[in-house]
Amino acid sequence: MDIVIGVVTHATHDELFHDAARTLRGVDLKWVSYDHEDEIRDRVAEFLSTTRLDGFLAGPVPYTASQELLPPGLPVGVIRSSALDLTLALYRAQERGWGRTPVSIDTFPAEAVEAVATALDLDQDQVDCLPYAPTQTVDEIAAFHRDAFARFGERSYVISVRAAVREQLAGQIPIMSGMPVPATIRTELHELALRIESERASAQRFAAGMFLISDAPDEERARIGLMNHLHNTPEFAGAWIENRGRRGVVVFAHKALFERITRNWVAVPALAEAAAALGARISAGFGVGVSARNCVLLAEQAAARAELAVEPCAYLFEDSGVVIGPMGPAGEALRYSYRSHGDDVEHLAKYVGLSAATVSRLAALDQELQGRTLSPGELAGHLGITDQSGRRLIRTLDAGGLVSVEGTAQHHPKGRPTRLYRLRIAQALEAQPWSSPAATSSS
Repeated sequence: MDIVIGVVTHATHDELFHDAARTLRGVDLKWVSYDHEDEIRDRVAEFLSTTRLDGFLAGPVPYTASQELLPPGLPVGVIRSSALDLTLALYRAQERGWGRTPVSIDTFPAEAVEAVATALDLDQDQVDCLPYAPTQTVDEIAAFHRDAFARFGERSYVISVRAAVREQLAGQIPIMSGMPVPATIRTELHELALRIESERASAQRFAAGMFLISDAPDEERARIGLMNHLHNTPEFAGAWIENRGRRGVVVFAHKALFERITRNWVAVPALAEAAAALGARISAGFGVGVSARNCVLLAEQAAARAELAVEPCAYLFEDSGVVIGPMGPAGEALRYSYRSHGDDVEHLAKYVGLSAATVSRLAALDQELQGRTLSPGELAGHLGITDQSGRRLIRTLDAGGLVSVEGTAQHHPKGRPTRLYRLRIAQALEAQPWSSPAATSSS
């Protein structure tokens, strides 16, 4: 089945996005086009009400306007103009005879502007930058460029990512588009499609659940009762359920089934339902591994750990070393060693344009590192992704304020120094940047 991705673009950028998507196969793109930024929210709302999506791709402006409408857990890609896009815009300006400076630039991250200015040996006093912020209005950005033009004089020009800004300043100040080139959009599209495909594959991994009974006068009878109870539970339809004697009852299914019955590894209502039906204490463990035997072994280990808890609960063990738990019969899980899908994580994920699973993994890594720095390559190693994806993730985290630069390291005597970063996930979750008016207003 094709992956369905919703793409939101300004009408003047349709051709650019269609060109970027030409290399995609097995992906069905559904387009939402707008002429004015105040139309975005309504158009996306209508679109979401009629279209099933596997992913969502947009620039910072349409994403900010529509992020509250997106279903929880929907993989999201946010296209941000890169240093390459800025460099190409500067060269296009030179081709028009405008020179490289003085120039005023909006929406690009300050770090990208600084890096390009340094690499091209530009006079940074002749470069004004206004990074993207959700609270910015078109009028404010246009005023920023007019002020820069008044200071720099008639030799200056504008590089703007915002179509509405270019429309407002057209005929007043020389202006150049800073929109991402097709290669930047294509990379984000491909990465989003691969992320969706990876999540699909993960959901289809084989898994096992082990339910253990204790404090029952007749354990054999209780196990048969538990087995019948699980057979009659609609959520377990399609699963293989087997009485394992003294070891309890084992359930075989795809990982996706267990994610549904545990509310994405948050709680296990089936524990309370089974306990009420049988009058016994029920503990559970879930295992995800490379084979049925491996899954069962992991589930048994997770169930044994759950049995040691004071209150009935469940744990998840994965062969990658992931441990999630304890998960109670209802409510929020007490602790996560790897990932969480609580509201705070969901909102932060949408705010920065990442999946909730990725933000949760980063939160767990942040706790594990205890303030230690790491390079993009080391981050990639921790998450099991490529070095290129690690560098892209660092840029996304940097733009969202979830990392801070903490110096460099020289790994190879003849190589370039590698920049080091410190994760700030825990601080962001405490600060809740998405909850402020600045984070939720549309621009």
